[in-house]
Amino acid sequence: MTGDEDWLIYRGVGEPHDGIDRLPPPPRWREFGGLPLVQPRLGTDGSGGRKLGEQERATTYRADSEVTEIVNAALYLRRPLLVTGKPGTGKSTLAYSIAHELKLGPVLRWPITSRSTLEHGLYRYDAVGRLQDASLRPGGTRPLLRGVTGGGEPTAPPSIGRYIRLGKLGTALLPQARPRVLLIDEIDKSDVDLPNDLLNVFEEGEFEIPELTRLPDDQATVEVMIADGTDRVAIQRGRVRCNAFPVVVLTSNGERDFPPAFLRRCLRVDIRTPNRQQLTEIVTAHLGPETVAASEDVIERFLEDRRVGDLANDQLLNAIYLAASGGRPPEETRARLLDALLRPLSQPGQ
Repeated sequence: MTGDEDWLIYRGVGEPHDGIDRLPPPPRWREFGGLPLVQPRLGTDGSGGRKLGEQERATTYRADSEVTEIVNAALYLRRPLLVTGKPGTGKSTLAYSIAHELKLGPVLRWPITSRSTLEHGLYRYDAVGRLQDASLRPGGTRPLLRGVTGGGEPTAPPSIGRYIRLGKLGTALLPQARPRVLLIDEIDKSDVDLPNDLLNVFEEGEFEIPELTRLPDDQATVEVMIADGTDRVAIQRGRVRCNAFPVVVLTSNGERDFPPAFLRRCLRVDIRTPNRQQLTEIVTAHLGPETVAASEDVIERFLEDRRVGDLANDQLLNAIYLAASGGRPPEETRARLLDALLRPLSQPGQ
């Protein structure tokens, strides 16, 4: 360490670079060494455009110094990052910013609901589809069960790998030379057991696929599908173990408490609501300095309304874009639209 910013791998400035290559080896207790390495062809990030253009926001995202420091600590220690904050403060965008700046490929986004389970994140096995496909072959399902057709001739049953697709967490844990970015979005919406279920996977960096571990020795290697693409990767004896631990970003709106054992394995950072200068920088990055100059009244209104209720950055961007889009609605209409766009999140619709 030189005592300056040279230690920063992630800088939070939105400019892609090869800083990840300077990341030192992990602590010995966070070495996983999964082999052989795989390099799957990555698909496009299908979730990138769902929330007002996540990829664009990744390029314009500016992390403050505290967030940048904690992100780098998580990178050095190979630990998950638990990001808390109010809705609309950029928690999810942080994951896209890390992936964009460090050139780590598309983000693997796992949106959490009350029905999400650890197995959903690791892999899915389509047993019904396999059985249906087998029934269309000569001899029906008997080759799947006995390996012979009705006429006694050997036939190859459908490869089980065709019916297994790794989930977002499972894909992130593949043995790759460079880490993938995994976004576990809104973990506080999960069932009470999911955080504890994740502990062993985070600690061991591996998992097993029981449907593959039970196969005979002549089927020790099976190719399965990955979560974000059409490529297949070879799994040895049903065991997946990471090489580079993924960059795991878990987001929470602070709606629940997590078990101490879960918190102990994460680095935590709270993203605060941006001040006026930070808001101006956000709007400038998205819409340009001319738009900012013409929208000072909207920014001021946003800051005033935020004192009495929660508002998201997206609401400000929407309001300014509409005000600067070139349309000239009557002043009364403009005022009503601003009221609608800048309505506090806690205020029910009317």
